[in-house]
Amino acid sequence: MSDWLPSLITETPEQGYDLAIKLSRVAVKKTQPDADIRERLREAYENDAGQLIAVSHVVAVHFSTIAKANHYWRDATGDET
Repeated sequence: MSDWLPSLITETPEQGYDLAIKLSRVAVKKTQPDADIRERLREAYENDAGQLIAVSHVVAVHFSTIAKANHYWRDATGDET
């Protein structure tokens, strides 16, 4: 079991969204492990609306996966938490 990702299960949608952002950030770090290069690349996208929208899309895909893993935050009785 992973230390940074023990589960996709979260208690609330907000926690799920935070996890989606974390998944996105970890993917970038694993893809480009050099922090200096990541910092330089940030300049290219921080003012580019198209790239920021792409970031939002990646987070949305992760959030969808997490929501499915959490059965849309319904417990065994069908109640929303």
